[in-house]
Amino acid sequence: MIQKGLLFVVSGPSGVGKSTLCKTMVAQVPQTMLSVSFTTRGPRPDEQDGVDYCFIRESRFREMIQRDQFVEWAEVYGNLYGTPQRQLDEAMSQSTDVLLDIDAQGARQIMKRFPGAVYVFVTPPSLEALRTRLCGRALDSSDVIQRRLQSASEEIANFRSYHYLIRNEELTKATKELESIICAERVKTERLNTQWLRQKGLIEEPTIKENSTIV
Repeated sequence: MIQKGLLFVVSGPSGVGKSTLCKTMVAQVPQTMLSVSFTTRGPRPDEQDGVDYCFIRESRFREMIQRDQFVEWAEVYGNLYGTPQRQLDEAMSQSTDVLLDIDAQGARQIMKRFPGAVYVFVTPPSLEALRTRLCGRALDSSDVIQRRLQSASEEIANFRSYHYLIRNEELTKATKELESIICAERVKTERLNTQWLRQKGLIEEPTIKENSTIV
């Protein structure tokens, strides 16, 4: 029914839980995949190369920039992150919906190149709750956490740039909301290929009136 896959950009502050939401969608919703970003930072203990990120050298990353192989890229806290163009094109051409788990800086770049994508902003229940999550991960120093919280305030202030907002206070509820967004976007009439309606006799083929003038 849909001519090509849709692009869902899921953005929000670091530590808000957008990665967990996206991975849950891929596990639960058919015909979805998670775009795997490239990064120059090292893998964390629980991360797998090619699954969570593609971990590459900075020299190779910059070569890919020169070849225009990213739909967006950004430097975040001294590390480079980018979304590969080829991966998106291949998946969407096969009617697979692609989820991008991305920060606000990257989302702004995507908005310029993919105005027809669906943009979802994930917010924490409060900045204090976000601080607790970031401290609980034990991945960053106190200075980095403070910078992340400052960035979070600035990102949240721009939530109106997105089509949807999910408040991730309770994961089960937030997951259902994201799934509802995907399902609703898939059946929008503006996205449907109506050929099947004609094939099944549900609507008639358009006819040309006998006295009509063809321009």
